[in-house]
Amino acid sequence: MSSRTVDMIYDFGSPNAYLARRVLNRIAARTGATINVIPCLLGGIFKATGNQAPMQAFAGIKGKNEYEALELRRFVARHGFDAFRINPHFPVITLLAMRGFIAAKRMGVGDAYLDAVEVAMWETGRKMDDPEVFVATLNEAGLDGAAIAAATQDAAVKAELAANTEAAVARGAFGIPTFYVGDEMFFGKERLGQVEEELAKG
Repeated sequence: MSSRTVDMIYDFGSPNAYLARRVLNRIAARTGATINVIPCLLGGIFKATGNQAPMQAFAGIKGKNEYEALELRRFVARHGFDAFRINPHFPVITLLAMRGFIAAKRMGVGDAYLDAVEVAMWETGRKMDDPEVFVATLNEAGLDGAAIAAATQDAAVKAELAANTEAAVARGAFGIPTFYVGDEMFFGKERLGQVEEELAKG
């Protein structure tokens, strides 16, 4: 069994991050690895690296985005993620949710927050950049939505999210989900098999 840690560069705005984390949890259960989810801003990573969302980057390539959608459906079917739905409000601005993740981690409820917001984003299709929806969703999950929303305005919370994003870029990340096992970097949910192989090295 591995005692190693997988760092996951993460933003709620990526459906692939939602899907990858669920597979990564299964890998962790098999290998004994620890998953460290690091909140970052995908938009900030894109800006710093000159990257674009696939829908934009591949817009001029005939058939490419259609194939990406096919691969997404295959991945969902293969892993049995029947609850997954593309958010009807996509793309959702995730600044509030990502600052909320930082705040929730500081309050000791990061895992519960992560689960609740992921479900809201990629299963029940909520508009999580609406502050009222945000607070109501957290309250329904048994969290203190108002307290977390208030904490998103803390300068230290804002600074930590910005620092995480800068550190991810410095580490080589150009998109999400990105994974690190030690110094080894893996990008995209399609590389999870390689992540597990790296963990198996012990």
